[in-house]
Amino acid sequence: MEFEFVRPSEIEKRSFEIITKELAEKGLEIDERYAHIIKRCIHTSADFDYAETMYFSDGAVEAISGAIRSGCYIVTDTNMAKAGINKRLLEEWGTEVCCFITDKDVVANSIGHSGTRASFAMEKAADLDRPVVFAVGNAPTALKAIVDLKEWRGFEPVGVVGVPVGFVNVEASKELLIESGIPCIVNRGRKGGSNIAACIINAIQYAIRD
Repeated sequence: MEFEFVRPSEIEKRSFEIITKELAEKGLEIDERYAHIIKRCIHTSADFDYAETMYFSDGAVEAISGAIRSGCYIVTDTNMAKAGINKRLLEEWGTEVCCFITDKDVVANSIGHSGTRASFAMEKAADLDRPVVFAVGNAPTALKAIVDLKEWRGFEPVGVVGVPVGFVNVEASKELLIESGIPCIVNRGRKGGSNIAACIINAIQYAIRD
């Protein structure tokens, strides 16, 4: 295999060309409505399984796009996901990215209680004064908390990107989210992560820009 010279400004474009070509070669068909998101997940992970495991509830992408343009809060379950979200465009729309996982009150509430810091962070997000979009890439307990908040308090997030990674309660939490009726984007199965949660938000906002 020869090393290919590609200008830095062309690397992403070239990467997406390769992804499109290999999807065709593998016989993997994706919904064109969501191609920009699925391809960015593949670009981020180099994993073509995302072409087959991504789930989009009806209207979720449109709802999240509208909220971003209107200046919502995007709440992540990790500071890594927060760091991975491109904030320059979001700031133009008045949208803020928040992560409460290390806030003193969240940490204090989790001490001596059965809930995780992630679940208490989601509870704190439910009290924000603007519409909320969640981007969860690590904690299945965050997804469970969001579903519980809807059931117990009638909390209605605009949408949830639910892509926690791992082995314990990961798959079950994603299915709970899907069954809840909350607008959501989910990668079924064990795969995901903070980088995937961030790249999905970025794919949505880049589509708005374009």
